[in-house]
Amino acid sequence: MTQHIGIVGCSAEGAALCYKTICIEGAQLLGPHAHPEVSMHTPSLADYVDCLERGDMPGVAELMLASAHKLASAGADFLICPDNTIHQAFAHVAPRSPLPWLHIAEVVAAEATSRGYRRLGITGTRWLVNSEVYPDKLAAQGLAYLRPEPAEREEINRIIMDELVCGLIKPEGVVYFQQLISRMKSAGCDAVILGCTEIPLIINDANAVLPTLDSTRLLARAALRRAVQAQA
Repeated sequence: MTQHIGIVGCSAEGAALCYKTICIEGAQLLGPHAHPEVSMHTPSLADYVDCLERGDMPGVAELMLASAHKLASAGADFLICPDNTIHQAFAHVAPRSPLPWLHIAEVVAAEATSRGYRRLGITGTRWLVNSEVYPDKLAAQGLAYLRPEPAEREEINRIIMDELVCGLIKPEGVVYFQQLISRMKSAGCDAVILGCTEIPLIINDANAVLPTLDSTRLLARAALRRAVQAQA
């Protein structure tokens, strides 16, 4: 038996991509059409945004924990959250969680280390980029990092929150991210973290000048490995 994966969702596009990756790539480990059992709970994104705008991390944690308890009741064995931004509340969540979690930034940092990268550009919402979610996990692996400039953070945030989370993909948004990644390369980065789970909808290794670390799919694959290893 594989373990039952619980997904604590936040924004629809990121959660859907994570779920889809687990279900489709599960076949590579388990055989045609097979994947571990998966459950997902998602409160209204507006509730999360309200807390984030107020800087209310305990409030974010309560939303995450409410999902965690519902998923535990549904039989999940462990949890993942395909949203980088709300991992700011993880310190409030982990001690009270009914189930263990995989931490998205730890998964990305481990992947960066395994690929031999040394200096990583961080992209994501302004809440994420202003936080220590990635800096803390990267520093623990001895990795350097670069955050976008203040004006870049605001434009990235606008593209994510006004377009990508709504399922809108505009050529101008793609170009902006490509230009940002080019600047990060010029500043010495050897890879870029796609630190919003919607960014992989528009940026990947094929259209970026730096190798990309797709946090959404990396988390989904880590969850798959954990779920499948449980049956060994």
